[in-house]
Amino acid sequence: MAATFRAFVVNKTEAGFSAGLSALSHAELPAGEVLIKVAYSGVNYKDGLASIPEGKVVRSYPFVPGIDLAGVVEESSDPRISVGREVLVTGYDLGVSHYGGFSEYARVFADWVVPKPAGLTLQEAMALGTAGFTAALAVNQLEKNWLQPSNGPVLVTGATGGAGSIALSILSKIGYEVVASTGKTSEHEYLRELGASEILDRAITTAESSRPLEKERWAGCVDAVGGSTLPYLLRTTKYGGSVATFGNTGGVTFSTTVFPFILRGVNLLGIDSLSVPLDVRRTAWARLAEALPHEVLERTTRVARLAEVPALAGEIMQGNMRGHVVIDVNA
Repeated sequence: MAATFRAFVVNKTEAGFSAGLSALSHAELPAGEVLIKVAYSGVNYKDGLASIPEGKVVRSYPFVPGIDLAGVVEESSDPRISVGREVLVTGYDLGVSHYGGFSEYARVFADWVVPKPAGLTLQEAMALGTAGFTAALAVNQLEKNWLQPSNGPVLVTGATGGAGSIALSILSKIGYEVVASTGKTSEHEYLRELGASEILDRAITTAESSRPLEKERWAGCVDAVGGSTLPYLLRTTKYGGSVATFGNTGGVTFSTTVFPFILRGVNLLGIDSLSVPLDVRRTAWARLAEALPHEVLERTTRVARLAEVPALAGEIMQGNMRGHVVIDVNA
C-alpha cells in the first residue's frame, strides 16, 4: 500500500477557496472500520455544490467530496465485511461531513457498506449511484401505494437527469406507459430510446394556474425537480395516485391547495436516499440489478477521470449534464 494517494480536495481558508487534486496519507482519512480501495465514484448535484465556495454543503475544510463510491475492501475490523469483497457506499454523511468517493482510498463505517449486488459491475453500480438508488426507491414507494401499469401513465420530470432517466428506464422495463418531462428539445429522441411514449414540455409542468384541480392525467409521478413543478403534478394526478418527489433543482418551495389531497386522495411521497435502513437499501439495489437493462446504462453513462471533476461539477450545476457521469478515480 502506497504511503500517499490521489484525491480531489476542496479547501476554504482566509486566502480563498481552492479545488483540485492533492496527495493524501492514510492517516488523514476519517474514522471507520472499513478501508476501501475505491474504483469508481459518480458526479451528483450535491458534489457540484461541494465543489464551489458558495455551495453550503461541506461542513468543514479541507474536504474530499463524492457522495458515492464503489470498490474493494482492503482492510476491515468488522466480521460482517470481509477483505477482498466488492462493495458500494452511498448516502449517510459520505461526501458531506465524511471524506467521500473522489479519492483512491476511503475509510468508512461498516454500517454504511452494502455488498455489490450480483449482476452489476462496480462501474455499473456507480453508473446508477445515488441517482439510480433514489429512482428505485421512488418506484418502490409508488408501487407500495397501489401504482400498477393498468392504472394509467406515469410522468417523470427532470427526465434527462441521472435519477429521472433511470426512473424512466425502470418504469418502461416493468411495463408502465411513461411520459417524460424536459425543457431540452434536443433530448427527445434520447428519452424515447429510454422508453418514453410521450414528451411533455417543461413549460407546461411549471406554468402557474388559478385552478386548484385540473384534468386527471397521471396514475403516478416521479418528480426529480421540485419547486413550481410540484403544484402541477398534484393538481393533475388521478384519484388515489401518488407523487414521489426527491428533487430541488426547480426550487425548494412550492404553493398549492389542499384540494388534491382531500378531494382526490392524492399522496405526496417524500423520497430520502441518505438514511435508508440497510435492508431497504439491499432491496432497492437488487431491483436495479434486475430491472435496468445494461444497454440503458451504456446510453446514459459516460466515464471521466478524477482530474475532470471541477469541470463536471460546473456542468451539473448549470443543468447541462445528461444521464450520469462515472469517475474512474484511478485514471
